[in-house]
Parts: sequence; C-alpha cells; structure tokens
Amino acid sequence: MTATLGVQERDETILQTMRRGLALSPELRAGLAGTLAFALVSMAGRVAVPVAIQQGIDRGLRAEGGPDVGMVGLIVVLTMATLTVTTACGYAMMVRLFTVTETALAAVRVRAFRHVHDLSMLHQQAERRGSLVSRVTSDVDVITQFLQFGGVILLVSFGQLTVALVVMAVYSWQLTLVVLGAFVPAALLIRIFQRRLARAYGAVRKRLGEMLAVIGESIVGAEVIRAYGVAARTSVRLDTSIDAHRLAQQRAIRTSVFSFSTGELAAGVALAGVVLLGVRLGADGTLTVGQFTAFLFLVTLFIQPVQIFTEVLNEAQNAVAGYRRVLDVLDLEPDVADPALDAANGHGQSLPSGPLDVTFAGVGFRYPGSATEALADIDLEIPAKTRVAVVGETGSGKTTFAKLLTRLMDPTRGQVRLGDVPLPEVRFDSLRSRVVMVPQDGFLFDASVADNVRFARPTLTDADLSLAFAELGLSDWVESLPDGMDAKVGERGEALSVGERQLVALARAYVADPDLLVLDEATSAVDPATEVRLQRALDAVTRGRTTVAIAHRLSTAEAADEVIVVDQSRVVQRGRHADLVADPDSVYGKLHASWLEQTR
Repeated sequence: MTATLGVQERDETILQTMRRGLALSPELRAGLAGTLAFALVSMAGRVAVPVAIQQGIDRGLRAEGGPDVGMVGLIVVLTMATLTVTTACGYAMMVRLFTVTETALAAVRVRAFRHVHDLSMLHQQAERRGSLVSRVTSDVDVITQFLQFGGVILLVSFGQLTVALVVMAVYSWQLTLVVLGAFVPAALLIRIFQRRLARAYGAVRKRLGEMLAVIGESIVGAEVIRAYGVAARTSVRLDTSIDAHRLAQQRAIRTSVFSFSTGELAAGVALAGVVLLGVRLGADGTLTVGQFTAFLFLVTLFIQPVQIFTEVLNEAQNAVAGYRRVLDVLDLEPDVADPALDAANGHGQSLPSGPLDVTFAGVGFRYPGSATEALADIDLEIPAKTRVAVVGETGSGKTTFAKLLTRLMDPTRGQVRLGDVPLPEVRFDSLRSRVVMVPQDGFLFDASVADNVRFARPTLTDADLSLAFAELGLSDWVESLPDGMDAKVGERGEALSVGERQLVALARAYVADPDLLVLDEATSAVDPATEVRLQRALDAVTRGRTTVAIAHRLSTAEAADEVIVVDQSRVVQRGRHADLVADPDSVYGKLHASWLEQTR
C-alpha cells in the first residue's frame, strides 16, 4: 500500500495534458477529423473579402481602359457564393464541435464519478470530499465552457491565422517577413510565460476545490456551528479560503495580462512596419494598390487571431488545469480493485452459496503514515450462522476490523477469507450482493422511507415492503409517520431521528438478504423505546445468517453467540459473554463493569 493516497497533481505541458485527455476520451477523437475539415473550409472564407478587394481594385476599378463594372459584379457574385459555402461549413463545424464536446465530457464526468466511487475509503479520506466533487463538477464545467466557446475561437483563429499568412506571402513576401519579425519574438516571450500561467491556473483550480470543501463543511455542519457558537471562527475560515482563491485568480490574471499586452505591442509594430515598407514597395511598382490594400486587410486578419489568442490563453490554461485535475483522478489506480476487471487472473470468483464463514489469517493493517498497526496478528475463524460481537475501547481497531471484513480496505499483511475464498479474489458484484455493512450513522438518501429501503432491492413492491416492516416488527412505527412509507426522510435523513434512521437502515439491510451482515452498533445513541424496536428488528435481521456486530453497548455482546475482545490492535479474548464476564480482572470484565457503571 502506498504511503501517499491523495490525488497527486502533475507538472506537465499543455500538449502532454491534451495527449492524456485524448487517450482517456475517445469520444473527442471520434468527431475531431470532420470538425477540422469543416473548420479549414470555413477559414478559407475569411480571406475571400481581402482577395475580392484586391481583384476588384486591380482588375475592376483600375482596369486598362477604365473601370470594368462587369468584372466588379462578377467578383461580388463569386465572393458571395464563397461566403455562403464557408458560412455553412462554419455552422456545421460549430454544431459538430458542440455535439462532440458535450458527448465526450459527459462521458468524462461519468467516468470520473464512477472512478471516485471505485477508490477505497483510504483514498477518499486522503482527499477532501469537496475537492473530489469539484473535479467531477466545476473542473469538467470549465473544460466544457472552454471547448465550446474558447475552443471554437482558438480553432477559428488558428485557421484564420494560417490562411491569412499564406495569402500574405503570395502578395508580398517582404511585408510578410515584417509581420513575422514583429510577432515571432512576442510568440517566444508568450511561450516562456506559458508554463508560469499553467502553474498559476493550476493553483486557481486547487484553491477552488479547497474553497468548495470549506463551504460544503460549513453548510453540512451548520447545526454544530450554531450549537457551539463558532460562527465567527467559521466565517474567518470561509473568508480565508475565499481570499486564497481570489489571490490565486489575481496572480493568474496578472500573468495573462502580460501576454495580452505583448500581443498588442507586436500588432502595433507590425502595422507600422507594413505601412512604411508597403508605401515604398508601391512607389517602386513592386506592389499594386489592390495588393497593398488587400495586404492591410490581411494583416488585420492575422493580428486579430493573435490578440484573441492572448485573451483566450488564460481560459485555455484554466481549462487545461481543470482537465489535468480530472485526469489525475482517472489515472489514480484504486488500491482495492475489482478482480472482475483482471482478465489475467480469470476475472475473479463468486462466493460459495449459503451462509458464509469468516477467516482472518495473520492479518495486520497499518494506516498510511502511521507508525503503529491498527490491527496486528489477527488469527480467528467465525463459523457460518454465528452472531459475533466485536468489543473494545475506542481506537482499539474494531471499525478497521469491519472495513477489512467488507473489503472497504485491504490488509497490509495476512489474508481475509469468506467461505474459504480470499477476499481479493471475490468479484465485487458477488461480494456486495452477499455481504452488507450497516454503518453507525445509517446514511439515508433524500427520498422517501420506501425508496431508501428499495435502494437494496429496486424490484420490491409496496406489499413486499409492508411485509418486510411487519417481519421486523416495525409496522406500528411506519404507520406513525405522517405519510407512512412515503414519508420524506430529508437530506441525509435529517427529517428522522438518529434511531429512526437506523431503523430504515436495518430494513434496507434486511431486504438485501445478505449471507454476511456487518453492523457498526445499530443501537448506539438512541432512546430506550427506539432501542427496543431496534433490538427486535436486529433479532429478525440477524436470524439465520453470519453476523458481526461492532458493539459499543455491551447489551449487544450479551445477546451474541460469541464475543471477540480487541485491545491495543490485537484480539485478546474470545468466548461467550457469561464466560468472559466471570473474570472481573480481564479486559472484557473491566469493559463490562465500566459499562454497567455508566448505565446506572
């Protein structure tokens, strides 16, 4: 296991980022060739007007024998036809570009979202949740905006620049060299600042993620903030994160303004040089009036993309910084991988049918950066259909035990087996359908009670749900809700009490019908009446299946078939409650005495 699990951001060029992006976004490559073809035809229309002006002056207005109105009319008709075709191609280019980018970036967003869910708990805990959310939302948004607007501008500008340069060279290579002489040094200077600008906008995207994380925590934790009267401190924290984002944005803008100013200076020098040399070439007869006039139009067409490029450069760097952050997430290899994706090892195994036994063989686990193991030398077997309570002081390793058992994390040494199959070899679809963990907080989605229970089995009818609640002894509680099973639970289940959220979570686990149930103490922090309901529901949920309960209340241990005592990362006792409590000087005996003292 790596010591550093957070998303590592790379220092790379725009080209390297785009190569990575195209490799991971085949949808972008699919429509790129056709879009570029339309763009090239569209760009040809940009020089139609300067060429028409040159031809109209030299072959129409200044024709031998006087102005040729017929030639001018023909030039106007041909120009209009050319502009009609190129405008149609421009429309087709933009439609294709919008369609391709929306399709590609929607796929990137979905891929990034699913990849975040594939990361282990350690990976997710190493990266602030707000930052991960920003990578899937705002970072992808800024890429979309750039590709659909800034990207169109850059694509059109590049084509216009190229076509204008070619036609300029045809009219006068001398004047073309003057223009290039003014812009090449500016381009080199802008290139030097490009990496600095990339770093600046990388910092902007990072500060944005941090700001969203702080804002999200402040909103979710509003009740705690009010309860402890720390609104002022929270405001300072918010102000600090917002100000850090503002300063990062200002630093990036200052760098981009330098690039824009450099382009403006080069444009002024180029125009002055063209006028000075153009007049001289015209006087020598090297350049006609029409060619000189057309060249001035072409210089404008050449300068415009350069100026636009410097303006759009900051948007491009912002988008590339966002793209880089999204790609860094997609490049992150999950440390807990689904063996179904590993063709070399046969795509994994399914768990054997029926109740599951559990084996820990020499298991040890160390959190990244920790000097000591959270669990050490765990060797035990739990027979199928046994109800086991895991007890111990806070920080003894109980929750780590549950996470290893459900493969939310993998041990750093040793092996966990279910039904004698090593967990790393079990396909996730088999593991998640046969093993269910009910966390202590009983997280609920912002939907109805029925929808939250159906989350485990979407095919359940209302009659099935009513039967499930009846079998759990919860029918009276459901009927007491304002809308029964259709009662809304609110965001994170906040419309219900802690105990009621746990009742819904237990019902969800019950209809999932797992063969191994892992409970992170479902009866903690509830009132006595709700605890009676919970205990009755627990008896129904755990009946006939292997159950491992992380017990904070020793009443759970009293009802278990067997108790496993964890102390200082090791299993120190194991047996029935009655046998363990008989020794008052043992770890369990002291825990039980302390618990009795607290319940009096």
